[in-house]
Amino acid sequence: MFNFKSSYTRLPEVFYTRLAPSIVKNPQMIILNRRLMADLGLEASDLTDQEQAALLSGNQIADGAEPIATAYAGHQFGHFTLLGDGRAHLLGEHITPEGKHFDIQFKGSGRTPYARRGDGKAALGPMLREYMISEAMFALGIPTTRSLAVVTTGETIMREAPLKGAVLTRVASSHIRVGTFEFAAYQEDDAILQKLLDYTIERHYPDKQNAKNKALSLLAAVIERQTDLITHWMRVGFIHGVMNTDNMTLSGETIDYGPCAFMDVYNFKTVFSSIDRSGRYAYGNQSFIGAWNIARFAETLLPLIDPDMGKAIKMAEEMVKHFQALFEEKWLKMMCAKFGLFECHKADKSLISDMLTWMQDNFVDFTNFFRDLAHEDSLKQDTYKDKIFQDLYQRWQNRLSQEQSKSKEDAIALMTRTNPVIIPRNHHVEHVIEAANKSDLKPLHDFLSALENPYQDDERLKPYQSPPKPSERVFQTFCGT
Repeated sequence: MFNFKSSYTRLPEVFYTRLAPSIVKNPQMIILNRRLMADLGLEASDLTDQEQAALLSGNQIADGAEPIATAYAGHQFGHFTLLGDGRAHLLGEHITPEGKHFDIQFKGSGRTPYARRGDGKAALGPMLREYMISEAMFALGIPTTRSLAVVTTGETIMREAPLKGAVLTRVASSHIRVGTFEFAAYQEDDAILQKLLDYTIERHYPDKQNAKNKALSLLAAVIERQTDLITHWMRVGFIHGVMNTDNMTLSGETIDYGPCAFMDVYNFKTVFSSIDRSGRYAYGNQSFIGAWNIARFAETLLPLIDPDMGKAIKMAEEMVKHFQALFEEKWLKMMCAKFGLFECHKADKSLISDMLTWMQDNFVDFTNFFRDLAHEDSLKQDTYKDKIFQDLYQRWQNRLSQEQSKSKEDAIALMTRTNPVIIPRNHHVEHVIEAANKSDLKPLHDFLSALENPYQDDERLKPYQSPPKPSERVFQTFCGT
């Protein structure tokens, strides 16, 4: 089924521990991502459902796999900690028929030396959450890890209550994180750090292999990808929830869908994560945290940037300072597109800011607002009869009329491409998980089907478009460990 290679094990052994996933009691397939299988060139038609479940639970190790748990560190809510895959096993890289490499990792597959006090297991609900959100992110056009399968284990997992155990199969460009470099720097061995740098460039940025200063070139490339990624998050109202450095990939993919959520009502300070009591990772703080994480990454690279520590610090600081300015440039361009503006002027920031302030003051749904704006009939709702909005709407219309060689139809087409019709709203995610825990998988399949084409208007999407009723609102999401 898989075409495995294990290049990560070329790194020094301090970066990983070899061990097999735990054998589980009774693996049963809950969902298999056949579209992703096709994209990866995987074929499992010769396997029975039980054989597939055994393979994707860890009970049977695929040919060529070399299971490891990876070591890394991280700043969690600003505090440095030594970490690692406490409940995950990296099987290796699957090589597609086109020659692309993708990590295949089990999550919830048993204790490892990095588990600390954890049991190494995962519950069905959080694994389905990651499956749904990661696949929705992919459909939205946002760089992300993917989900290949969820298998129940036949075991009971004890959390606040007894829950069904499950294993998720995650697919990623790699699992190299800022925290991986923090772990390398913690070893205080420049040779180890150099090997990780060279491996990362080979894996993700081969065009930097001949750079004069590879460490500085890698830092610049990661900044570019991270600003792109966070801009995408802001575009769709996504809140990661745990932007610790161990959850920031060097590939620029979104990883770890624990206490994440999509914003319903627009509010710059929106927080869902139950463990984020200070609002550190609020919707509006994500770019600042991205810059903070990049600074931690830059610190790890200092010995490789220049032998003169003073010079290295100065060069790194200049690069890190560029992060926020680059993000603001990308953010403004993205917001202009949401409003149907092809050209982007500095003065547009005032209009956009005023419109967002009006949305926040009037508890307006973030996703539906931009689709309403593109359809005049939708603006007949009472919310839009507000005098302040009417003035803002006229300012927006006047701005549209200034677009060179672009018609209103062009503007609407741009808005339609940029603003989704549907997002995985929290109350629907929770409903699907609740049903799945009762062995009803129809809501899961219906929801995933609806999320496949998030930019296309479709009658069957309407049940998923409405904001939650007061009784349906989800105020907190949980990491699911």
